[in-house]
Amino acid sequence: MFKKVILAVALALPFSAFAQKFGTIDLESVFQAMPETAAMQTQLTDTSKKYEEEFAKLQEEVNKLYAEFQNIQNDANTPESIKERRIQEIQERAQKVEQFRNTAQQDLARLQETLMAPIQSKIQDAVKAVGAEGSFTFIFPHEEGLLLYTGNDVVDVTPQVRAKLGL
Repeated sequence: MFKKVILAVALALPFSAFAQKFGTIDLESVFQAMPETAAMQTQLTDTSKKYEEEFAKLQEEVNKLYAEFQNIQNDANTPESIKERRIQEIQERAQKVEQFRNTAQQDLARLQETLMAPIQSKIQDAVKAVGAEGSFTFIFPHEEGLLLYTGNDVVDVTPQVRAKLGL
């Protein structure tokens, strides 16, 4: 009995492999074609510019403090305690500028993640719908360097996904 089950599985396995249908998709081109992507990039650019402007102001303050320090550094009439306080002030401001830069980078990364989530979800839903409609077993991303070989019977579903998204 056990041998018959193994024999049946061994015979059925190759036939089930022939019934599988594979597809590929160029996710990057679909992503770039979506109008939401352009809106996301505009919002990221605008926000990034605001952070850059603020960073430039903070950096300008540090440069101004440093220039003032350069003027008093060689002045023999300026007490050492004032020079030390100025150095400490420059260091504190420089640390604040660095903290601001790190926070800005984190904020931009979070914003990008937040803005990309609905776009990625929309693409994923379209791929799932095309996969279900076309009875695909797998749909792989057709990214440069990801797939080493693609046979003739693999279907590029990018046009169907674009159509599903109305692109």
